[in-house]
Amino acid sequence: MTPRRLILLAAGGSAALMLGALAFQYLGGLPPCKLCYWQRYPHIAAIAIGALALALPTRLLTLAGALAAATTAAIGTYHMGVEYTWWEGPNTCTAGSPQGISAEDLLAQILEAPVVRCDDVAWSLAGLSMAGWNALISAILALLWLAAWRSLTQSSTP
Repeated sequence: MTPRRLILLAAGGSAALMLGALAFQYLGGLPPCKLCYWQRYPHIAAIAIGALALALPTRLLTLAGALAAATTAAIGTYHMGVEYTWWEGPNTCTAGSPQGISAEDLLAQILEAPVVRCDDVAWSLAGLSMAGWNALISAILALLWLAAWRSLTQSSTP
């Protein structure tokens, strides 16, 4: 398979996972938790890297794509471990301090906001949560990026 096709598959896989996550969020009514958001950022990077690598396929870009896919796979694995109580997840949350809002209004906003816990499995298929599926598929995407890198490396040597 050509490096271009491998890059297209890898970046397209990240795009498909992002579209799936957004569909679960907006169509399925499953708001993401903090770790879900963390898993999205490397996919966004992989999509951008893929667009660049399709225009100019270089070994450096394919390694960057592999790193992005491996990063989201690692975060997905961590998130899956939190969901299945193999280890503890983040116990902090952050919020800005809004200016010009009363304590009562702030409390009302907090109480109305949906609570999305990182240690709850919102959806699963075949015993794997969304985070688990993200980890598995992203690991495969990282291998596709590495195959593109290898193909570029072999084609540049005499």
